[in-house]
Amino acid sequence: MTTSIRNHFAGPLMLALICICHSGMALSDDILPLRVVYDVAVDTPEAMDNVLARASHLSNMTGADPLEGSIVLVLHGSEVAFFTKDEYATYKQLVERARSLSVGGIIKIRISELALKVRGMSSNDIHDFIKIVPFGDAEIARLQIKESHAYLQAHNLAP
Repeated sequence: MTTSIRNHFAGPLMLALICICHSGMALSDDILPLRVVYDVAVDTPEAMDNVLARASHLSNMTGADPLEGSIVLVLHGSEVAFFTKDEYATYKQLVERARSLSVGGIIKIRISELALKVRGMSSNDIHDFIKIVPFGDAEIARLQIKESHAYLQAHNLAP
């Protein structure tokens, strides 16, 4: 009787697995290529790590093609302090994850110079893999209007 039950469910189970796999592939094909800008303002290293995880996942889902796609993280909140050279020892794991994600070119990280100034910092305080832009809001608007990036908000997102 066990063999009969197993055989009874084998066909529908295989069909379900094939549908799930196929639907995942269709989803990826539908969203290629993708250009997004994350408006980042988070308070904790854990929240920033979650933003990096989301960007990485999005990059993997869309094929991570730097010639076609683009994921830009514009940092202009408390998280800018995590990327200062003085705080490297404290936030080393976070900084190295961000650096490794930016190496391939699809994920780019930018920090607002105004956000640095407000915190008494300058561009010299920030790691070299991060681009400094004059004003975060203006960079987000520029990416939307001139480079056709979709806007995504990343403000203390839950994992």
